[in-house]
Amino acid sequence: MKKIKITLVKSPIDRPERQKLTLQALGLNKTNSTKEVEATPQVLGMVRKVEHLVKVENV
Repeated sequence: MKKIKITLVKSPIDRPERQKLTLQALGLNKTNSTKEVEATPQVLGMVRKVEHLVKVENV
């Protein structure tokens, strides 16, 4: 399966609690933190919900 690299580029401060929990589920807790994850439909759905806060790259 394909992998993607997700980097948190904007702070989740003053964002809805649901978006904060989504970032936490993705493993992104500090600005500029990066995770490499499998590109499953579940992960892609979570990324879509917070796409204004993260940068996504194919690996």
